[in-house]
Amino acid sequence: MESILNNRPALATEVNKVAEVAGYLWQKGWAERNGGNITVNVTEYVDDAIKGMPAISEVKPIGTTLPYLKGCYFYCKGTNKRMRDLARWPMENGSVIRILDDCASYVIIADQPVLPTSELPSHLSVHNRLIEQGSPYKASVHTHPIELIAMTHNKKFLEKDVASNLLWSMIPETKAFCPRGLGIIPYKLPSSVELAEATIHELAEYDVVMWEKHGVFAVDTDAMTAFDQVDVLNKSALIYIAARNMGFEPDGMSQVQMNEMSVAFNLPK
Repeated sequence: MESILNNRPALATEVNKVAEVAGYLWQKGWAERNGGNITVNVTEYVDDAIKGMPAISEVKPIGTTLPYLKGCYFYCKGTNKRMRDLARWPMENGSVIRILDDCASYVIIADQPVLPTSELPSHLSVHNRLIEQGSPYKASVHTHPIELIAMTHNKKFLEKDVASNLLWSMIPETKAFCPRGLGIIPYKLPSSVELAEATIHELAEYDVVMWEKHGVFAVDTDAMTAFDQVDVLNKSALIYIAARNMGFEPDGMSQVQMNEMSVAFNLPK
């Protein structure tokens, strides 16, 4: 079977970004077994030939109605698929889906009938809100960064912006590359409607949100930049933990120094 990516370099580039990110997540130990999910809105790369492709699955309900996704196309990691496998074979461990005109169901169109992530309703709900807000963000990444998750086992880091300010203060690049900081969502049942709604709410203020004792959910223009935000945040967590393991509480950058960063690089304060 010919792949949907053949002779479509822009679409292939986006899917290959997902595959590259999947490899990084596995190498970092952030994607045990089938842990984590990536969903990318690829509608802008869809040509008339793709629009005419028949479904290779029956019509499947999303579980909610998402009016801004009518006619959209997404590349999604498959349910029960491993990131390490997606890194090597993205179209055997993920699929391209088309949202139908009822905005409440979808079909798989390529390459194989790989069911999307079980968290598809949550991911698509976020994408629906992004389009509603006119956001340029096209990708959502959920993963399990070890050190950031460890920090959520301490209640003080669950207070609003406590973790953000600590992580920003560890190294200047964190403030520069994740300027909106880290939102915090108290523990909720994975894949639940409550978790999805809380995530959408927090993403109004943050690009990366932390699910207590679970993982992070990040959005950005593509999968690589979403990964980058998580990566710099977790680097700061590693610096903090390294200092604590050396027997001292790190000083961190002062608020004055961080404000200087914000002014110099035109970052949100």
